[in-house]
Amino acid sequence: MSDVGSDEFDDERGKLGEYDGGRNGAGERHGAGRAVLPNGDVYQGGYESGRRHGQGTYCFKNGARYVGDYYQNMKHGHGTFYYPDGSKYEGLWVEDLRQGHGLYTYPNGDAYEGEWLHHMRHGQGIYNYQETVSKYKGSWVNGKMESAGEYIHSNNRYMGNFVNNN
Repeated sequence: MSDVGSDEFDDERGKLGEYDGGRNGAGERHGAGRAVLPNGDVYQGGYESGRRHGQGTYCFKNGARYVGDYYQNMKHGHGTFYYPDGSKYEGLWVEDLRQGHGLYTYPNGDAYEGEWLHHMRHGQGIYNYQETVSKYKGSWVNGKMESAGEYIHSNNRYMGNFVNNN
């Protein structure tokens, strides 16, 4: 069902943009649909009781794009986020935050694969430095190298404890 030309949904269209897709008995977006939001963002995918839910693709007007799972309007489950600067995160999300196992590739070619908590590297992970071909493998706390780890660079290797990235 399309909202275009429907007096019943004129108010919603002004606040929530244009929508073409299924609706439930309460008139909420439900099932598969496509929304063009007032700010220019576009979402295509599943809805449940008016909220993004299940598989979907959200394209931001700034060029960013998320493809993956939604739960109650939030990125939740497995998904890939493509950032406007060319970086990319592929992995688990919990309530709109990178959380769990994931791979983040930075615009300069560096990459981190490991555990995330509240959008930060946290737990066990490996950071590969593209330019120097170095890597750190070990523990992360709140985005910083912390505790036991191993830093490998060319013919040199350090195994030991790290504190605040050092």
